[in-house]
Amino acid sequence: MQVFHSTSSSVLNFLYNFGDFLLFAGFVSPITTLKEGFKGPRSQNMEFESNTTNWDGVYYYPHLFGGIMLTAALLGLSTSYFGGMMGFPTLPYMLSYLRNLQKKKGGKKRIRVYMDGCFDLMHYGHANALRQAKALGDELVVGLVSDEEIIKNKGPPVLSMEERLALVSGLKWVDEVIANAPYEITEEFMNRLFNEHKIDYIIHGDDPCLLPDGSDAYALAKKVGRYKQIKRTEGVSSTDIVGRILASIEEKKGTQVSNESLENGEHNEMNKSVESLLKCKNASSFLPTSRRIVQFSNGKGPGPNARVVYIDGAFDLFHAGHVEILKSARQLGDFLLVGIYTDQIVSEQRGTHFPLMHLHERSLSVLACRYVDEVIIGAPWEITKDMITTFNISLVVHGTVCEGKSSINGKLDDPYSVPKSIGIFKMLESPKNITTTSVAQRIKANHEIYEKRNAKKEASEKKFYEERKYISGD
Repeated sequence: MQVFHSTSSSVLNFLYNFGDFLLFAGFVSPITTLKEGFKGPRSQNMEFESNTTNWDGVYYYPHLFGGIMLTAALLGLSTSYFGGMMGFPTLPYMLSYLRNLQKKKGGKKRIRVYMDGCFDLMHYGHANALRQAKALGDELVVGLVSDEEIIKNKGPPVLSMEERLALVSGLKWVDEVIANAPYEITEEFMNRLFNEHKIDYIIHGDDPCLLPDGSDAYALAKKVGRYKQIKRTEGVSSTDIVGRILASIEEKKGTQVSNESLENGEHNEMNKSVESLLKCKNASSFLPTSRRIVQFSNGKGPGPNARVVYIDGAFDLFHAGHVEILKSARQLGDFLLVGIYTDQIVSEQRGTHFPLMHLHERSLSVLACRYVDEVIIGAPWEITKDMITTFNISLVVHGTVCEGKSSINGKLDDPYSVPKSIGIFKMLESPKNITTTSVAQRIKANHEIYEKRNAKKEASEKKFYEERKYISGD
């Protein structure tokens, strides 16, 4: 049997909760002012406010107040008695029931929001857009535009529907995905969203989304008042990333020419200048802030007895292969810690034209993944005993599909020698054989098509940034 111990604090707490009950029953005016006077357990210093208007209810409704106090005393001090003699539910359960009843009676409808996109070459800008969209409702449904629609409106996608689906489904803010969504929000599809998928609002960024004829793809949603807008993430776009990959092709060619010139004893100042210009033109303009990292972070550490799994890598040009290996790693423990290599380590391992995304961009992409609990921004190449102890790592894993050299700085040291020596290392079979290089190769193979598309997109993006105004909130 539950024993209800009556103290001054518990009585005050009861009055506060009892006020909620009377408010539910319909006694609104006097009880509202009365509740405001009793701060009791809700206030750390246990002081009452001195505002005399709080006691207006007592003045105008003395009999009601007296009845409340008498009832409070009887119920607060003798709950277990009533419960035993009359089958009356004990007070804590009664209040809990009334709260649930009130919640059911006036329960707030869960808001479902919809946001669509191609999500080709998924990046942290996409992730931030979906994070903002989720903040405008309770459930986020994402429409993934079909390959055919992308070809019709923008040109050939780099990633297949299956790969894009894995990336979008792997984001921590996404609740549902509608595959093969149309590029244009037609009246028929909009009615499907509202009636079949119970969508309340359609979301898009503040950048224009135009159809080939120049009309607004979201005109109908705006017309019926079911459209909401979010802020575009500055400093990144799929067009920008394609530009970086295309520039890396030229950079690699320039490096090869430079090496040949050196072998022939020729000057290579011109080639260096070309490389510098390419880097400046396509360098990331993303400005990382601590606030953005907090927005993407789970904000929780592992429990005292949690099994912490560690996996590291470059995670450059975040793709479906990354999502799948992170999912596999997370299934081996309770907490997944991911180490993100520095730009310098990635360059030394893969060549000067890598990474395509810099450290903070790569870190945000990994943080956005639903299977990741925490990241080390700028993780070391070699896993040390001290690192294992500091993060309480139980298991270190590495995928069978990876890129890079087998050594760093000319040394043949195994970066996993320590976890291997203490028996906490495991090789994971990579679910997919996709790599950053293989994705980049798709663009290189069709570079003429993408160069033409990018020239058009870069012009429109430049115009957008020149004309845009500050929008609060993100």
